[in-house]
Amino acid sequence: MSTPSPAARYLELLVAGRVEDVATLFVGDPLVDDPLVGRVRGRAELARLVRHGHGWLDEAAATIEDVVETRAPERAVAEATLGLVLEGGAVDLPVCVVADLAGGGATALRVYHSTWPLSGAHAVRPQLLPGREVELPPPVDAYQAALAAGDVEAIVACFEPDGAFREPAGGAYRHVGRAGLARGYADLLATGGGIPLVHCTVTDDGSRCAVEYAVVRWGPVELPPQAGVAVYERGGTGLLREARVYDDVDPPAS
Repeated sequence: MSTPSPAARYLELLVAGRVEDVATLFVGDPLVDDPLVGRVRGRAELARLVRHGHGWLDEAAATIEDVVETRAPERAVAEATLGLVLEGGAVDLPVCVVADLAGGGATALRVYHSTWPLSGAHAVRPQLLPGREVELPPPVDAYQAALAAGDVEAIVACFEPDGAFREPAGGAYRHVGRAGLARGYADLLATGGGIPLVHCTVTDDGSRCAVEYAVVRWGPVELPPQAGVAVYERGGTGLLREARVYDDVDPPAS
């Protein structure tokens, strides 16, 4: 079994409250973008972020489940589900951490998750990275083109027959099979038009492809650029087994 990347270790150490150990994940000055706190830089700010994060995670009796990593030489992407106990009951919070890598450690970490499972509302999060031209592997390229065009049939054709799409809010918003995918994407695109993304990074390990992006438009509605990441897992057929999205974009009313 390979050693967990700084992206996966960050979640483990945050839940454990190991402030000093988090700092050792970084090469040079730590830089973290967090959905709840924003951007922090330097060891002192990082320590405050870890203490704050551990505090509310400890109160929520947080557990880490279903850790999956996508790794490339320049970047590591760790997905996990945080099991939380909040006032309204048990909540599963999907979280994704992206680590830029160099010199045997992380140069920056970006954490992505929705605030909907925590508060019942979305928090607008600005674009974190500049957009750039990227090369997307199949079938992620076809999926992105179909999503931008708002073509539900073409989106569903990118998935295996029992494929799944999970929205940022978690397992209750997971759509499975061709019929389930068609219903889920039809609801997502009910305003008419597509959801074009500004691509920022691509991390591909041959079986999973993670794409960091910014959402700038949802159907006919222009949006302030908002950050997110999605992980596309291929099946044996070369089509998508599952697409998992981590952002906090508030969809416009249909």
